[in-house]
Order: sequence, then C-alpha cells, then structure tokens
Amino acid sequence: MKRGGLKVMTRLIGLVKPLSGYMVLAVLMGLVGHLCAAFLTVFGGVAVLNLLGFSVGLSLQAVFICLVVFALIRGVLRYAEQACNHFIAFKLLALIRDRVFDALRRLTPAKLEGKDKGNLINIITSDIELLEVFYAHTISPACIAALFTLVMVLFIGARHWALGLLALTAYVTVGIVIPVVTSKSSGDNGIRFRSNSGRLASFVLDSLRGLPETLQYGQGNQRMQQMNEMTDRLAEDEERMKRIAGRNGAVTNTVILCFDMAMLFLSAWLCGFDGALIATLALMSSFGPVVALANLGATLQNTFAAGNRVLDILEESPVVEEITGQKEIAFSGAAAKHVDFAYGETPILSDFSLEIPENKIVGIVGRSGSGKSTFLKLLMRFWQVQGGEITVSGRNVNQINTSNLRDMESFVTQETHLFHDSIRNNLRIAKLDATEEEIVEACKKASVHEFILSLPQGYDTPVGELGDTLSGGERQRLGLARAFLHDAPFMLLDEPTSNLDSLNEAVILKSLHQERSGKTVVLVSHRKSTMGIADVVYSAEQGRMS
Repeated sequence: MKRGGLKVMTRLIGLVKPLSGYMVLAVLMGLVGHLCAAFLTVFGGVAVLNLLGFSVGLSLQAVFICLVVFALIRGVLRYAEQACNHFIAFKLLALIRDRVFDALRRLTPAKLEGKDKGNLINIITSDIELLEVFYAHTISPACIAALFTLVMVLFIGARHWALGLLALTAYVTVGIVIPVVTSKSSGDNGIRFRSNSGRLASFVLDSLRGLPETLQYGQGNQRMQQMNEMTDRLAEDEERMKRIAGRNGAVTNTVILCFDMAMLFLSAWLCGFDGALIATLALMSSFGPVVALANLGATLQNTFAAGNRVLDILEESPVVEEITGQKEIAFSGAAAKHVDFAYGETPILSDFSLEIPENKIVGIVGRSGSGKSTFLKLLMRFWQVQGGEITVSGRNVNQINTSNLRDMESFVTQETHLFHDSIRNNLRIAKLDATEEEIVEACKKASVHEFILSLPQGYDTPVGELGDTLSGGERQRLGLARAFLHDAPFMLLDEPTSNLDSLNEAVILKSLHQERSGKTVVLVSHRKSTMGIADVVYSAEQGRMS
C-alpha cells in the first residue's frame, strides 16, 4: 500500500506519544542552543559596533561575558539535545520492533507463507533502523526550526517590518519550499531503492540456502550475474538519490547567499550601518535549523519509503484473528464437517468431513496435494475454513480461545525448524519450564536420546543455523520430541517419518503406539506402511475423504 509522505509522517509521529515529554524537552534545549549559537555572531557584531564608537547599551566587557556564556550553554545544550533525541529514537525503534514482531505473530502463518522472507528481514532490520533518522533528526529539528524562525523574525523585524518579512521569506524558502521541491523531484526513488534493497536481500538469502544445488549444477556464474545486476540497479538508485541531494545542497547554499545579500542591501538602505550589520549577521547566523530541514528533503524520501513498508506490516489485517474471552475447554475429540477451503483461486478441500474420536489414532493417507497437510493447519486454526466447520470438543474452533486451542494440540510439521541454539534450548521451546528429566523422557519416546548422548556436548550441542548440522531424520525426531514434551492430548503429525529409513520409522511408530495413552493422534502420510498403528485409516483424494 502506497501512502503519501504526509500520511506516513503523521503515523510515525503518532508513535512518539509515550515519549512526548522527552520530545518537548529536546525541542526546548535545541531552541535555546540554536539561539545561543546565532547570538554568538550577533554579539560579535555588537562588540564591533562598540569598538567603532556606536551606542549599543552594553560595555565591551559585558559583551564578552555574554559570548562566553552563550558558547558554554550552546555546547551543553547541543549535547543534551542530541542525547535526548537519540534516547527517544532508540526507545521508539525498540517499541516499533516489538509492534512489528507482534504483528508478524498475528499474521503467522497464513499471510506469511507467501511472503518474501529476505524482504521481511530487510524490513525488520534495515527499514526500522532507518527510522532513527526520522525520530532523532527530523521531528525535533522541525519543531526547533519553526520556533527558532518565529524568534529570529521578531528580532530582525524589530528594526523594520520589511526586514522581518524578508527573513521570514528566506526561512520559508530554505526550510519548506526547497525540501518540498526536492521531495517532488525525487519521485519514487526512495520507495524503489527500499524495494530493490529488499529484493537483493531476499536473493542473497535464497542463494545462501541453495548454495549446494548451485555448486552441484554449476549455476554459480549465473547467480553471480543476477546478483551483480541487482546490485547495479541498487547502486543506480542510490547514485540518483545522492545526485538529487547534492543538487539540493547547491541550490540551498545559493539561495542563502542571495538572501544574505538582499538583507545587507535592504537593511543598509532602511537602517544605516549599525542596523545593517546586526540584521545581516542575525540572518547569516540563523539558517542552521532550516538548512537541517532542507538537507532532509531527499533523505526523507528514503525514510518515508522505509516507514511505508513498516506500516504495511503494522496495518495488515491477519487472515485469522486471535480469539480471547471464551470459556476454557478440555479436549474430547475433533471433527471436520463439510469443509471447503482454497488457497486463493486453487481449491484444496471440498465437502471434506472426518471424525476424530478421543484416544484413537486416525490415519490419513494420500498423495501430495490432496489436502492432508492443509487439514492439519485448519485444525490448528492457522487458516480459516471457507465453508463448513472444524470442531474441537464439539465447539467450532472459531469460538475457542487461541491459546486454549494451541495448548490442546501438538503439531509436528514435515520440516522441523531448529533455531541457532543448543539442542536442549531447541527442545525447551515446547515447554519453557521443562525439567531435565522431562526433556530426556521426551527424547527417549522420540528415539533420539541415544543419538544426542553420542554428540560431544550432549544436550548442550549447538545446532547450526537452520539445523544444517543435523540430518533430516534427526531434525524430524527432535520435532517429535518437542511434541512429546509439550504433552498435549491432541497430536497432529504431518509426515513424521518422511525423512526416516524403514528401520527408524518402525522404531518411531512403535514408540507412538506405546505412548498413545491419553492421546488422540492424527497421522498424515503418503506412505501406506506408516498407517499400521492407526485405528482407522482414511484416504484423501482431491480434497475429499474416502
């Protein structure tokens, strides 16, 4: 969804509300600091007038004392303002990350299955980090520039209203007109740069994951060429943005010089030498806050593009809303009643019905694409049925608290994901307060305990990123161990032995059969041999049950 810069800015500013007190403090310190910096130059002019014999109302000693005080205050407040702004920025980045991860959790898994993982990583890291520019170097400086402009226009205008009007025109031109023109001339450069950056990140991640296949089939040069082309496009976008920023800087400096000259001639004509000196020095020394805004013209395009992508996640509606506030229930069987379901325009289940009695092992066999795995995801309420209903304990899953439903179920997928951590911690995510004895017992049930003990560090052995240090069968057995550790009454097993040889499959199935007491199991597989332990076996073909 493409939003205008103003809408993105409004939404991002809305997030500052919890830290508004710090923001006001930063603005006040910045305002006073910039006034001290500007009046250092002005009081230098006052000292010159004093030496030339003009009546300025202050002794030379008093002027120098003021200069020292202004310099000290400027230094202290500059540091304090920047510290305050960065405190706000990093606090807000932490808040945004928390909200983004909460949004991703709500969107999972339905809306994320088709998402570009590399692009998501780019949003979570690079795009959110880029918002630091907005919170630390945009909101506060914009407020400071507005207040500072008001004070300086009144100060310069006190000599003559025409000088005040000229100063106001100068500030508005440099701080508003130039940034707006620059922003419009930038077009979609920022959005294009962020999108291309996300695509490159996704391509790199995909290339790393597929490195063995790339080497095996000799496609390294082709992948490298594609990566170089994407990098070149990204470099062109960045060069275009920097060229616009450079042109903006040149225009800004030229416009400032023109206004300084105009102030010099107009004030000399209206106020004489002393008035011209003070008015010109005041204007020349006071462009700092508005120049900071002018320099943000091109940068903000990139920042708003990043903010737009972050807001897309924060504002995206989940396919399946989390259910709360319902009465907790215990598991006593499940069923599918005339269920229809499709991924987009592709029908998967049609008039699908199935009974799953308590304390039974129900087998579902069928070829790939017949809807077996989708049915398990519907039982988990990862997706919403489009017709019919899924019930657990006689209640529609749409009327069961999400946490209650997930506590009753253990879901073992075809590909077990292992985090870059120890085996023990990878198992413990199924039950954070699990004792060592419970972990060992779960691993014994999954026939993986002896394997873990054979490793150099046992249960403390680190698992490589994406579990690459383990075989598919070993990862699958750890997934089963997680399910046993979770100890839910309803186990959903999606091809739990697909990566195991016939001997290890037999061991796992025997363990499942022996540990079935108090459990209801749905066992999905394309192998008919896996169904030997099932009490009843259904065949799924083209989204129907037979």
